[in-house]
Amino acid sequence: MNRTLLGCIAGAVAGGLLTTAMLPGGGGSGAGGVAVAQQSAVVDGPAPSAYLPGGGGQSATSPARAGGAAMPAAGVAYSPEELTNIRVYATANPGVVNITTSTVQYDRMFGLPIQGEGSGSGSVLDKQGHILTNNHVIEDAQQITVTLASGANYRAELVGADAEYDMAVIKIDAPPEELTPIKLGSSDSLRVGQKAYAVGNPFGLEGTLTIGIISSLNRSVPSRAAGRAMTGMIQTDAAMNPGNSGGPLLNGAAEMIGMNVAIASKIGQNSGVGFAIPVSRVRRFLPELIEHGKVIRAYHGIVTLVETP
Repeated sequence: MNRTLLGCIAGAVAGGLLTTAMLPGGGGSGAGGVAVAQQSAVVDGPAPSAYLPGGGGQSATSPARAGGAAMPAAGVAYSPEELTNIRVYATANPGVVNITTSTVQYDRMFGLPIQGEGSGSGSVLDKQGHILTNNHVIEDAQQITVTLASGANYRAELVGADAEYDMAVIKIDAPPEELTPIKLGSSDSLRVGQKAYAVGNPFGLEGTLTIGIISSLNRSVPSRAAGRAMTGMIQTDAAMNPGNSGGPLLNGAAEMIGMNVAIASKIGQNSGVGFAIPVSRVRRFLPELIEHGKVIRAYHGIVTLVETP
């Protein structure tokens, strides 16, 4: 049955729907699993400032602002599952950024410029200001602005991009103390059924956490590069919507296991079928994107010729 694949679009500017039949796939590999205690827990003591964006001084009992990452309040009972959710968010959210773009398109009839805007998500990679996102989030952008979890805004420059696997690296000039890199995990031992956490900025709502599971592995999704496909993709039911593009998919240790890139939907919003680029591919491509500005692919040099009578 045909469905519409919408690459978790960067607001209204991402463009184009992709239609495909959902392909079979999804075996897991490796081993893994997380044991969960069966009793509730009580958090004692104040929230450490290390968990607050920018090391702020928010108290454990004060209300968290939008996008905040305060740890649980003192004396409140939480289940082990809730504590894991809170810890994952508190650890990862400071490293997730909101990306807004400005574009200029021209009217075909009169040639007049038309201003456009878009938004998406990204992950801080290092203290040097490199940020990972989707290529379709920043494609054709005249201006890229990054908003950190602390609320600070910075102009960004494109470092490198790959259209086939919808990856891009941008860079901001921010003080190292303002940057909280997200830890890259491994996607080689993922198992269907394990918890998955998506953090991003759906509809511009910064610092949004959604929770689900890994629904399948090794999915194939049409690439934005004509005639190509993104293979080995992670499928998850963690809610994704426009604006989640480029944000991290995390495991229970708050490590990135994938980068959110697309949803299967007939209406352009969450349907419980989302896709992420496995972090193993991200790790492989990142050095080339940063050093060369593109992914260098092998070329065999063979040209096909059609023999004529």
